[in-house]
Amino acid sequence: MKGSTYRRCYCRGEDGKPLGKSCPQLTSRRHGVYAIRQELPARADGTRRSFSRGGYGSAKDAQEALDQVRALLAVPDGDDTEGQVAVGDLLEKVSKDSKAPLPDLAETRRRLTRGQKLTATLTVGDLLDEWLEVKRKSRRRTTLNGYESHVRVHLRPHLAERRLDRLTVGHVQAMFDAIDEQNETIAAENQRRREQEELCRWTKPGRPPAAERAKIAEQRAVLAELPPYRRITGQATKHAIRRTLRTALNFAIGREYITFNPAKHVELGAAKRATGLLWTAERVARWRETGEKPSPVMVWTPDQLGEFLDAAEGDELYALFHLIAYHGLRRGEGVGQAWADIDFQTRTLTVAKAITVDGWTPYEDEPKTADSAGIVRLDSGTVAVLQAHRAQQLRARAERLQAGLPWTDTGKVFTQDDGTWLHPETVSDAFRRIVAEADLPPINLRDLRHGAAALIKAAGGDLQDAKEKLRHSTIVLTADTYMPLFAETEQELTERAAAVVPRARRQAPSDTAAHASLTQEPEDDEGPRPS
Repeated sequence: MKGSTYRRCYCRGEDGKPLGKSCPQLTSRRHGVYAIRQELPARADGTRRSFSRGGYGSAKDAQEALDQVRALLAVPDGDDTEGQVAVGDLLEKVSKDSKAPLPDLAETRRRLTRGQKLTATLTVGDLLDEWLEVKRKSRRRTTLNGYESHVRVHLRPHLAERRLDRLTVGHVQAMFDAIDEQNETIAAENQRRREQEELCRWTKPGRPPAAERAKIAEQRAVLAELPPYRRITGQATKHAIRRTLRTALNFAIGREYITFNPAKHVELGAAKRATGLLWTAERVARWRETGEKPSPVMVWTPDQLGEFLDAAEGDELYALFHLIAYHGLRRGEGVGQAWADIDFQTRTLTVAKAITVDGWTPYEDEPKTADSAGIVRLDSGTVAVLQAHRAQQLRARAERLQAGLPWTDTGKVFTQDDGTWLHPETVSDAFRRIVAEADLPPINLRDLRHGAAALIKAAGGDLQDAKEKLRHSTIVLTADTYMPLFAETEQELTERAAAVVPRARRQAPSDTAAHASLTQEPEDDEGPRPS
């Protein structure tokens, strides 16, 4: 490809136009500066381009620069068209910035050999784009949505413009410090909105008088100008953000863009996993008084679960609630369960598919983890419930077809009236409605799965049994979530076991001597009882 050095000046004629090569002073070696021009490989679309740069003080300097450009162009093999275009892209970008140094020859050769981007200033934003593009081909949609949310809301605003090879622990720590500061702002704004809402309420009986209505209208106008409620980025979410960044940077290390992962060394406060607590009588009373749940994860006692199942028995989704309560299926697993994966002879159910939502759109996917896909053994009561549900579904199908209405045979256990997929949120809505109608202490549908762990403990099982029943990947996850629940259940079982022993007398009064015989008969006013 053609290339040359030449001398140019910036003199202008009487008409104000550059003289260029016609400048008479170019005959003097001290006039003007030297420049280079080198034709580059055509762009990917076939259009021509060239590298141009001036400002060299001597012909020697200009020739050395031209030789360096030509050496860069010679890095790809003659038949490596893609590599030639990449080097051309690099030099074209450098040409547009007169102050940018020419790329290092050895570094360019190393990057090209390893299939890396040739841009010397690869940013964190560039990395995140490349990493997400790879993840889109292999990750579940829900996992990918989480990654994209972390990148869009937190990582890109704080780190996108930083050079990847210069990213430090301090930069990442500064991002989390900024999140903490924003949390304080959000908390203050939320509190301000709550206080303003109180000023907009009329708490006295009857309609407010005209003067008060005017004041309330003014307060509502102030409320309309306040920021809406926003969620604070909790500690668990910050740990998830760091995991996303750490994964992306590990990807960069694998591509040999960097050698150090600063996200690995950022210190964050501990994020405790929400633990399950039983709805004891004391906690239920406190909830009815204050409306506050003791923990994000609450679990019904067996008696409360029985009340719920009794209340749900007439609902069309009763079999699904029964299955989740007794065997711990996740919502998406239950909705995605197929009849073909249930064997009534062996009393087993195979978790093979799950229906989850992307925004609001449901889609079928593999179970959450590799351990989630597995066989669940069913009790005889659950088998009977599923068989009754199957018979009812077949009757409903026959009635629709007889009436000339369409039926979509999806093969799913739980469907809409026309046989199509059941939307997962429909299940949650029905669950909340039944809980409210039964006046039970509130739990989430997912907590019904947690209740299956309590049933395992009540039946004499341990954490390993709960891990296998709930199909957790590690027993650590089971222990972190259910250890307090198991401890409470253990205490309840201890009290029940003690109450099983029949006693012929009431418990001795508190002033009874500590060394009194446990078999001593109590006396009344008429003397000792006959034996």
